[in-house]
Amino acid sequence: MKIYIGTDHRGIEIENQIITSLRENNYEVIDSTLPHSDTDDYVDFAIDVANKVKNDPGSFGVLICGTGIGMSIAANKVKGIRAARCITPIDAYHTRKDNHANILCLGYNQDLKLLLEIIDTFVNTKGSDEERHIRRINKISSYEEGN
Repeated sequence: MKIYIGTDHRGIEIENQIITSLRENNYEVIDSTLPHSDTDDYVDFAIDVANKVKNDPGSFGVLICGTGIGMSIAANKVKGIRAARCITPIDAYHTRKDNHANILCLGYNQDLKLLLEIIDTFVNTKGSDEERHIRRINKISSYEEGN
């Protein structure tokens, strides 16, 4: 399973710990190649990772900023992306199952163990094939297409 990951400059330390853990668990992790600086913007990393996920069906994204909110707003501007900020494993479970989210947005101020549990839940939850969930996802996609 391929996971694209990105963070702004303030999340580099936790991102590196997450990457190490995910690779130890046999995930293929691809870090954003955008350069970091003290004035980088989370938006750039969100758009970079979102485009990579969009162009690689079946992959996932993990975005990390102060709260995860800004990353989710920015990533959701890319057509075909369903990014969700999650703060618990239950959030991650439902956003994957019900909404088929493909990018997980996290805050870097959370405990590493909790972040890893949220990521694990997200990537290992299958999207529901219940009609009501598919209908809702299709409505979102239709709106993105201008219908």
